[in-house]
Amino acid sequence: MVSEFRVGVITSTHGLRGEVKVFPTTDDPARFKVLKQVILVAKREKPVLEIESVRFFKQFVIIKFKGIDDINEVERYKGAELWITREQAVPLKEGEYFIADLIGLSVVTDEGALLGTLKDVLQTGANDVYEVQMENGKTVLLPVTDECVLDVDLEKSEVLVHVLDGLLDL
Repeated sequence: MVSEFRVGVITSTHGLRGEVKVFPTTDDPARFKVLKQVILVAKREKPVLEIESVRFFKQFVIIKFKGIDDINEVERYKGAELWITREQAVPLKEGEYFIADLIGLSVVTDEGALLGTLKDVLQTGANDVYEVQMENGKTVLLPVTDECVLDVDLEKSEVLVHVLDGLLDL
């Protein structure tokens, strides 16, 4: 399991007083309101920065960090990523998982066959979809429904699935 999660990317500066415009990469951008600090991952540095203020503008989050009060101080952070620790992450409900924890898990059928490796989770409107890279190099998309995904075992690094009729017909 991963210990840190990316929650945003600094796209540009905002104003002259050291604010940055952040594109959120989290499901819930409002989470920035409760964050006290973030890990800034830049080219050669990885400082922990305290958040002074947060506001929202269109699809962006405008953040002001404590102790950074000038546009020249934050300009070098364009393109830097903002990360949080697992402890700062939103608590999950039962049956929910962080996508970062799912990537790379083995996908096994209920018949005992290794189907492949979970490569991505696509978030659609109705339900998520697991993108599985099969052993033969092809990709199969599995809907995350009770009928298809039977169990996720992070300790065994495995997802148990039932392949619905027609899903493997390529």
